[in-house]
This record gives sequence, structure tokens and C-alpha cells, in this order.
Amino acid sequence: MGSPLAPDAAAIASAFEKSGFICPPEVATSLRLSEALNKPLLLEGPPGVGKTEIAKLWAGFHAADLIRLQCYEGLDEARALYEWSYGKQMLYAQLLREKVGDLIASAPDLRGSMAALRGQADEFFSRDFLLPRPLLAAILSERAVVLLIDEIDRSDEEFEAFLLEVLSDYQVSIPELGTIRARQIPRMILTSNDTRDLSDALRRRCLYLYVDFPGREEELRIVRARVPELPEELARRVVAFVASVRKSEVRRAPGVAEVVDWARALAALSASALDVETLRRSLGALIKNRDDLERVLRDAVRHK
Repeated sequence: MGSPLAPDAAAIASAFEKSGFICPPEVATSLRLSEALNKPLLLEGPPGVGKTEIAKLWAGFHAADLIRLQCYEGLDEARALYEWSYGKQMLYAQLLREKVGDLIASAPDLRGSMAALRGQADEFFSRDFLLPRPLLAAILSERAVVLLIDEIDRSDEEFEAFLLEVLSDYQVSIPELGTIRARQIPRMILTSNDTRDLSDALRRRCLYLYVDFPGREEELRIVRARVPELPEELARRVVAFVASVRKSEVRRAPGVAEVVDWARALAALSASALDVETLRRSLGALIKNRDDLERVLRDAVRHK
């Protein structure tokens, strides 16, 4: 990463398309620049537009492991970075109880006993007892990985501040061990559903791309690639129907993955048209909210 030999945007787009993902030029270019400039890439946009899928395909493109940190409210350093294996520490303490007795046997008093144990206790806070969580696992990896920090907007500002060291210096600080730098700099992708403003400090450390729902022709290409058994005309009607749903007052607009699921459901039902009965039988693959489902079906009945 950070090499002038960063992959060509056309090669990225071609590789993604072979996996059924129609990669817009701006996505391929942003990935290339992220690698060339050695900077994390922040993908922001509504749920369901393929942000997480981009990270997965980026890992596949490089034949690299994907390490995913799923963010949520209350996520803290222990769950994201590391924990100490207290169970393992206790087990070793029990196994070494006799050895501890030998160490303090010749100590003249309590102070002497504490002095004898002081250096030994540090052994219980070595890497042997460390449980890496996603961030530390990416830093410690012997191979370059793709680190996906998913839905960063669901975490809080304190966690954002904690991330800054990782995003800018590719290192983490552990009080008992000091600073640990990445063995191989990970490729980093952050995603946000834009549910809250992210800090300027975080944004400054990243390249940025807003990922929106695809246009009709692009989404049609996606449906054709993922569900080739669906008749061409029905695929066009699916894409047009989804576009109208997204423009309506639904609580949650269907994402690309749900459009593909619906197309597969229609193909499984051997559907030839989007009549009301077919919609009743299949819309659960596209619409995942009761009120939205009822509203879309009412509109379909009214316009049949």
C-alpha cells in the first residue's frame, strides 16, 4: 500500500464486475487513490447501497483477509482493540503457585516479598495473555489485510477520538506494552450510513466518497449480472418498480441487495409480470417494514 504501482481503476472495476458488482468509476478511482496515497477510505451513504460489499470485494481483489469491526453504541476500546485473558492468567497463577512460594521464601518482610514479585507480575501482562480484537488483529497481522470499520456513525465521539491514532499512524498504544506499530499497513475502509455527523478530525484522515443508490441502467446491469435467469423485460420492470418505491414515502428504501433478493424470488416463482398477486407473494424479499409493505401494496392495487 502506498506504492506508485497501485492497481488501475479499470482493473478494479473489471474484477468487481466479475463478482456481480457493477463498480462505478468513482468507486474504483477512490479505491485506487486510497492505496496510492496510503489513506483510509470513508464510504458514506444510505443503507443498502453496497458499502460493506465494496470492502469485501476489495479484500478479494488483493487476496487478503477481511477483518471487520462492526460498530455500535457503547463500543469501547476493550471490544475493539484487545482484552487480557483473565482466565488464562488465573490458570497460570495457580500452576505457578509453588514457584511464587520459592520466590518469596527468602524475603525478610512484606516489602521484600513485593519487590521479589514486582518484576514477575509483569509476565502476566505480556502478549502471551493478550486477546486481540479486530483493530489489534489488523495491526499484528503478518500479511496486509483489509480492515473494515463498519457503520462508524453508530459509535460515539469518544470512540472516534480513540480511532485517530490507528487511522493516521497505523499504530495502537497499550499501557502495559507500549506502542505497537503495524507489521503490514492494512488497507482501511470505513462506512457510515450518515445518521450523525462524524468529527472533522476523523474526516481529515480519510479520503471520502458518497455512495448513493445506483441509477436505473446501473441497477439493471446489477440485476442482470446477479440474476441472469430473470427475463429481460421483467428485470426492467423490477428496476422501475424499485425506483418508484424509493421515491415514495417509505420508512426504509430498499437496498441493492434486497433488489437482487427480490429478483431471485421472482425467478424462483417463475413470475412473468408484476401483478398484484405476484407482489403479495414476493414483496417480503424487497420490503422489510410492515407499514411500507402495506403502503406499496395499496399503491399497486390503486394503479393496476
